[in-house]
Amino acid sequence: MNYFDLFNLEPAFDIDTALLAERYRELQRAVHPDKFANDSEQQKLLSVQRTSQVNDGYQTLKNPLRRAEHMLSLRGIELSHETTTLKDGAFLMQQMEWREALEDIQHSQEPQELVDELYDSFAEFEATLSKKLTSLLASSDEADALLAADQIRKLKFMAKLQDELARIEDDLLD
Repeated sequence: MNYFDLFNLEPAFDIDTALLAERYRELQRAVHPDKFANDSEQQKLLSVQRTSQVNDGYQTLKNPLRRAEHMLSLRGIELSHETTTLKDGAFLMQQMEWREALEDIQHSQEPQELVDELYDSFAEFEATLSKKLTSLLASSDEADALLAADQIRKLKFMAKLQDELARIEDDLLD
């Protein structure tokens, strides 16, 4: 299913999330099962299915990574359950440096300073990746779609690093 069509939005990585939320509420009102309480069982079931599609679509489009994956899936490139590894040597080296920095936090005299530096480093790198991803997804070239898939893989890795850093920071505060 094309969620951009469902929400009557142009397929793009950068979308108006306020408009998305507004259209979500409109669709929810239109298909909500309570509206079909006195209808046939088939109509009730259809309403539940449509509600599920609307919810799935909203969750997909409001999350930038999931939105980008959806855009690629519409072009026949599925990333959701893949096991492809990145072959970008510079990125792999950067990953190793970040992993070492994460390990160094617990042994540091100034752990919060290291945490803050890593947050800044992650944010800067993610901004660069997102900017590149935006332009790649805007292209209709198949090679750009494959490059966009690599950017998404990198952003997924960055999201995991962010989660790990947040857990480490939480542990520091305990």
